[in-house]
Amino acid sequence: MSPRVVALVAARDEVDRVGATVAAIGAIPAVDEVVVIDDGSSDGTASAALEAGATVLQGRRAVGKGRALEEALRRLPAADVWLFADADLGRTARALEGVLEPVLAGRVDLCIASFPPGQPGGFGVVKRFAARAIRALTGFQPSEPLSGQRAATAAILEACRPLARGFGVETAMTIDAVRAGLRLEEVPLPLEHRSTGRDLRGFAHRGRQGLDILLAIVPRALGLR
Repeated sequence: MSPRVVALVAARDEVDRVGATVAAIGAIPAVDEVVVIDDGSSDGTASAALEAGATVLQGRRAVGKGRALEEALRRLPAADVWLFADADLGRTARALEGVLEPVLAGRVDLCIASFPPGQPGGFGVVKRFAARAIRALTGFQPSEPLSGQRAATAAILEACRPLARGFGVETAMTIDAVRAGLRLEEVPLPLEHRSTGRDLRGFAHRGRQGLDILLAIVPRALGLR
């Protein structure tokens, strides 16, 4: 019997891209269901996801990425493998088959996608901070510590739940997985996503991201998680 694979797509105000993302993930043969977690969107994200064939779990208000994913996991039936993806990947989400293959083949428990070099963004401060924290706490040196594009076995979820809140979810998941002795791998994939840029909005986003990562790291550094 083939393992059950469920894709979880975190989304907030992604009406222009979520449909293409859902369609691309749904075209991956191994994926049984695509679930979009609409974290309090103010646009037509939920409708676009439904039209593209996704199951939609819609929050009344925004609670942050990690908490939205955790609440979705509490409501959904169990799966053998979970595919996590951001809603802004568009058609390039089809490449996520590349993170599923090593997990389904039993070579690793957690496979993380890295983006091609040279994509626009900030100055890399938050990324370096997360990478150094992961290395300091586990000895593992990630190349893509912030990537939300990852495939994970049920064992990974058991080791990492409850998921860290907000944008700290990926950094915390990697730390928890390594500490649990589970097998990790990073693979480069031809993915594209929306750049936050170097404007005020972009810096505000990275500020929230950095704070969430810090809040995820502290209890793990203190041995509270």
